[in-house]
Amino acid sequence: MSTDVMRTLHVEQLKAAAEADAHERTGALPDDQYKHKYLIAIAVTLAAVLELVDTSIVNVAIPHMMGTLGATLDEIAWVSTSYIIANVIVIPMSSWLSAYFGRQRYLTGSIAIFVVASFFCGAATSLWGLVFWRVLQGLGGGALLSTAQTTLFEAFPPQERGIGQAIFGVGVMVGPTLGPTLGGFIVDAYAWPWIFYINVPLGIIAGLMVWAYVKDAAHQVRASSVDVLGIVLLTLAVGSLQWMLERGERFDWFESRFVTMLAIVSVVSAVLLVWRELTIDEPIIDFRVLKSRQLAPGVAFAAFLGVALYGSVFVLPVFLQTLHGYTAQQTGMVILPGAIASAVSMGIMGRAASKIDARPLIVVGALLFLASMYTLSQLTLDAGPDDMFWPLILRGVGLGLLFVPLTGASMAGLPMQKLGQGTGMFNLMRQLGGSLGIAVMATMLSHQTKVHKALLAEHVGSYDPATMERLGGLTRGMVARGFDVATAKQQALMVMDRQMGAQASVMAFSRIYLISGVLLVSALPLLLLWRTGRTVPVKVDAH
Repeated sequence: MSTDVMRTLHVEQLKAAAEADAHERTGALPDDQYKHKYLIAIAVTLAAVLELVDTSIVNVAIPHMMGTLGATLDEIAWVSTSYIIANVIVIPMSSWLSAYFGRQRYLTGSIAIFVVASFFCGAATSLWGLVFWRVLQGLGGGALLSTAQTTLFEAFPPQERGIGQAIFGVGVMVGPTLGPTLGGFIVDAYAWPWIFYINVPLGIIAGLMVWAYVKDAAHQVRASSVDVLGIVLLTLAVGSLQWMLERGERFDWFESRFVTMLAIVSVVSAVLLVWRELTIDEPIIDFRVLKSRQLAPGVAFAAFLGVALYGSVFVLPVFLQTLHGYTAQQTGMVILPGAIASAVSMGIMGRAASKIDARPLIVVGALLFLASMYTLSQLTLDAGPDDMFWPLILRGVGLGLLFVPLTGASMAGLPMQKLGQGTGMFNLMRQLGGSLGIAVMATMLSHQTKVHKALLAEHVGSYDPATMERLGGLTRGMVARGFDVATAKQQALMVMDRQMGAQASVMAFSRIYLISGVLLVSALPLLLLWRTGRTVPVKVDAH
């Protein structure tokens, strides 16, 4: 395409952007541009929920996949890892890709890739065939978060943008919760391939709705060149980091040369990526948007939110399934009321977000989350679903108060053509924060369990009367079941060791719940860097 033609297209796009800005200021609605806002919201949120559900739905099907595909636990882990790595690589590029291909084509095409890959994931007959299609599924799914969020910012008029973000937020918060519940039901009722096949009809519906109602953004300018080096550096930086976080705990972190190598590659690639993107005219990722005093603190807070949210989402099912023997479906039913509470509070915030300062709402939300984590830290082995009901309701309400105001205020004042880059950064940091949270929580859980078990063992010995009395009672019980005395004593010692391990696990979970709550509250000082807590309508920058 000639330079003159490109310049003409650029001018026309800037004119369209200026017209959109004028309508933004006056409140006029040209050509009923917002009349399909709820249909657009349903379409893009459905696509985002499908993407998020697929990050966790496979976890409950892993034992069944291992049997069918003849894979080891290490090998089958790639089914989850490959998807997430592909996902986080595409998320920060979504704004550039959307502008390059056109938002309507890019979003519809991404849904099509996701749907086709989902079908072939279900039809896979070998492990590495499944991993290949999971990579393609992740590449298609990466567009369905930040592009969907950007689309919702533009689909609603300025005074109603909180409603659009609330609808999106419900999908973001409820999606990870639905995964294990839905997966457990499908695997029990049908077979593991159906966790992928279910995406096909829902994805087709979302794709058709997106094609019908989502339009290209007038303010986006198509790049005239492709930053291949930037894409390579981004893939190395984000892919290596995600790979390290996914596999680090299994390989004992930096005791492994492989994990150390991944860390070095990630850091070096990230530094080169930032340098590259700041020195070219048409970057894949525009890091300059972080000069915004609204966006930079908001993105940093999103990382803390990801650690706390995904860390707590990871820990609670492990607690219920390992210590209480719950199935994935039972675990989902325990967690579901909190997800509903989150959806309700987000709905309320969506209506009120444009009228209320975001900062006090975020503070209240973070404190409610901390209160929830403190209450969960008091749980014992005797705790049941009733003991977890109100703490999880508190967590849901707290997260609902957080998400919509945080998103709106972070994007406040950001030029319209930079909105996609802003949401891409926001979603990337939340996802990477979530991966970091899961990795750190898993490592801490293992370490803290060992530490607490060692502490408990110091008080359990042959000179402790209570220990000997307990051991004697267990031994007599084993003898009554038909064991000889020597075997009965050995079995009794094994029972005591398991009981100590269970108590040590409870103490470890307690510590991790508290850390999750404290981490989120510790991010609150970032709000002091904001110029405003209002979700000010974004404006088009003509430069």
